[in-house]
Amino acid sequence: MLLADLADTSARVAATSSRRGKVAALGECLRRARPGEAAIATAYLAGTLPQGRIGVGWASLRELPPPAPPPPSLELAEVEAALAEVAALAGPGSQAARRETLGSLLARATEPEQRFLVALLASELRQGAL
Repeated sequence: MLLADLADTSARVAATSSRRGKVAALGECLRRARPGEAAIATAYLAGTLPQGRIGVGWASLRELPPPAPPPPSLELAEVEAALAEVAALAGPGSQAARRETLGSLLARATEPEQRFLVALLASELRQGAL
């Protein structure tokens, strides 16, 4: 599943005030997820990361690389692997390594994907889907 699918679903859910519309959009997206992706997609759409806090704050998200041009190609599994790598970094030099890994991920994301990831990482994903 592409991260763009989640970003698009999140935007559609945020744009509708209909509870039924929100449920339909979320259900449609989650039905397209492969078995190993469903839990990750659900967590992301709920505004949480499966690994919890990963050591990324606002300072890391202030300066973003230019977004990747369309078409989107970033897979959900790739995003989850990069965020798990960021979460596992610890010790001397870990802050720079987190910044580098996160920057590399964000550079591969299109503009809508970047917006979604920044909101997710900053715990600011506000779409009325809970």
